[in-house]
Amino acid sequence: MDTRQTTEEATRTVVQEFLTARLASDTARLTEIFADDVDWLLAENPVVPWIRPRSTGPECALQGEELAKYTVAEDSSATMDALLVDGTDAVILGRLSGTVSATGKSFEGPFALRLTVENGRITRHHLYENSLSVAEACTPAT
Repeated sequence: MDTRQTTEEATRTVVQEFLTARLASDTARLTEIFADDVDWLLAENPVVPWIRPRSTGPECALQGEELAKYTVAEDSSATMDALLVDGTDAVILGRLSGTVSATGKSFEGPFALRLTVENGRITRHHLYENSLSVAEACTPAT
């Protein structure tokens, strides 16, 4: 087995652990999985309360709890269409949807999540999503 294959297997393992912890809302485990310093990126969206700058493992781990606080649990879903791994980088492609509790409005759309794993921990988390749909769902009707 070559070094690249070993690196890709290690990356895939950490990504699978991340997904398992995220689905279980296991913030303690997510805190362990995220590195102390994380390159975090989500499109700035001032009307979305769970989207804010983050840079530490604990801050990143809390994003799932914050999302859950503002959305209707039974209306939330995410599907994964593909997991691509290249060395220390992984990209997850899929679709997500949910309903914002305060407005009753729904959001949905495709997403791409780029993760980088170094020394067994996630050092990069860049999420690309349908931010317009999310912002519209967070904006009260006038």
